[in-house]
Amino acid sequence: MSRQYWLVVPGCARVFDMTPEQAHFLLQEVYLPQIHHEHRTTCRVIAAVPADRSSYKPDEKSKSAWELARHIASTEIFFMRGVADGAFNREHSAIPDAVKTPADLLKWYEENHARAVARLAETPSADLVKNLSFAIFDFPAIQYPAMMISHSAHHRGQLSAYLRPMGAKVPGIYGPSADEPVDMSSRQAEA
Repeated sequence: MSRQYWLVVPGCARVFDMTPEQAHFLLQEVYLPQIHHEHRTTCRVIAAVPADRSSYKPDEKSKSAWELARHIASTEIFFMRGVADGAFNREHSAIPDAVKTPADLLKWYEENHARAVARLAETPSADLVKNLSFAIFDFPAIQYPAMMISHSAHHRGQLSAYLRPMGAKVPGIYGPSADEPVDMSSRQAEA
């Protein structure tokens, strides 16, 4: 059985049929490696948020750094658990009241992320092509990991832009940053 799947990239949306085997391949060989990579980067950004400045926000309409960090962490768990469970439930991604600092959040995020990824990885192939409803969306389950990755990258970009004005160092994300430059001297010596 194949199901229609939306591939949405900036400036283009295309519908195509996807079999459970294709969805399984996409999850295992594309999305899970990407989720692991992005998770490490997100951990570095959350770890860079100074606890004493986490209420910073550049504008009244903006979320604070703390709100963004919590949103990123909880939403990733929400999407992965939703796909694994076949239904979305906010209770599965609720951050306990005891989580009060970026360090606390990082610990919660790492523990819950590992469990959510393991559950996602075990999702039966047939379930990956079943439609799941969330808010205004009704997509095959396999669409949500891609949505989650884009959502997290978007908000992590916002959060990383807050770091320097908060007096923190910006970690390298998709390459070096001004605070974490690449040491080119050793690379030039090799050339």
